[in-house]
Formats: sequence, structure tokens, C-alpha cells
Amino acid sequence: MAEGIRLQKYLSMAGRASRREAERLLVEGRIEVNGQRVSELGTRVVPGRDHVVLDGVEVRAGAEPVWIAFHKPSGLVTTRSDPHGARTVYDALPPGLGTLRYAGRLDRDTEGLLIFSNQGDALHGLTHPSRAVEREYRAWVAGIPSRETLRRLETGVVLGDGPARAVRAEVVAREVGAAVVALVLVEGRKREVRRLMEAVAHPVLRLVRVRFGPVELGDLPSGAWRPLTDDETSVLLALAGGGRERGGDHGSA
Repeated sequence: MAEGIRLQKYLSMAGRASRREAERLLVEGRIEVNGQRVSELGTRVVPGRDHVVLDGVEVRAGAEPVWIAFHKPSGLVTTRSDPHGARTVYDALPPGLGTLRYAGRLDRDTEGLLIFSNQGDALHGLTHPSRAVEREYRAWVAGIPSRETLRRLETGVVLGDGPARAVRAEVVAREVGAAVVALVLVEGRKREVRRLMEAVAHPVLRLVRVRFGPVELGDLPSGAWRPLTDDETSVLLALAGGGRERGGDHGSA
């Protein structure tokens, strides 16, 4: 039996990449093992013995699982670094949480719940379309959608990248010339909520994600974070199916 574990699994255990992403990092030559750059997908390492470095930073597997909820403010980019110098979600988190990864990005103007963890494969599983993990939003939109428009959102609307639909869509508040619409989606395609509402002639004025799977934003202040409860983490892991799926979707709302 071969000694050690595949390098892709090691990076996932350390929360630095999903196994699929680790394959890309290997091919790109960004990983060193014991001082030697490696690119073979079959590379194996022994945790605690071999020294693994990604982009010049040591990677240690076996850390305790970390799961947090973060209330993303508008104006932050959901990425680790931005080539144009925009402020990112990692700039708003304490340095000690800077190695965590997120599930399901939000675009710059969208607010609300982001889930972060060091469990790379589980995060990847949560965003895989086959898992159909619910994301719930509150969308402030121009105009007041009719009952027929809401049913159209639930039945399906053809977008540029194919049909899309909300699992549930309902008006939860009305204002002068505007409304607040509660939408539940399961795909997480790029800017999906905004594109859906534009397609039915009710463009989004403000968008907040209020739930991801079992985790609710609740009264968490904008820019703040909290650790997830054991119950929340257990449900997320069950929804992720152990994070073994490949080819997940990491779109933004």
C-alpha cells in the first residue's frame, strides 16, 4: 500500500483548497514538498513528516474544523485579493481567520450571509448544484410584482445561461413604488437573483442573503462574524455529503 495520502487530500484537510482546486494548483507548479516543486497529481505526503508549502506559505493539515458566519457589507469583494485594489471580505475579518475559505460568493453590491470554513471539500460540496442547498434572499425591487410574476419566477425564466427559477418567491413588504421580495434559490449561479428580477421587469435596488442552508443571518450586525453552532455545522456537513462532489458552482447573487 502506498505511503501517506494524496497531496490534494492533504490540502483539503488543511482547508486551503478543495481537491479539484488542489489539482489545478499542482499543475500550475505552486506547491513544494520538502523544498522541491511538484506537479504530479499522484504525489503523496505523510502528515507530520513532509513539509508542504503553497505559494511560499507552509500548509499544515489536521487543524480543528472552523466554521463561521459573516455578515458581508455592501462594497466588499468576495475574493482573497483584488487586482484593482478593492477591499475584500478578508480585509474585514480578523487576521486569524484569513486562511478560511467561503461557500457561495456574493457580488460587491450584495449584502448578507457568507459561510467560511477550513473544511475545503465540505464547502465545495455545499455549492455543488446536485446538493440543491437553499439560499434565501430579501430583494428590494422597483415596482410591486404581481401574483402572476411571482408564479413565473417559480415556474422558470430563461436567462442568458439557460432556464432559472426560484423555489419560492413572495412579496413580504410593500413600499411606495417598490417591494421587498423573499426568494429561495438552490443553484447559486452568478448574479442569479438580480438577473431573474431584471427578466421580470423588477430590477433589484438592494439585495441581502438572509439564509444559507440551516444558517440564518438573524441579527448579526453588518461586518460582524460568529462561530456556527454544532447543530448548524452538523447539518451543513450532511448537506455537503462529505464534500466529495466535483465541479461545484461558486456563483454570486
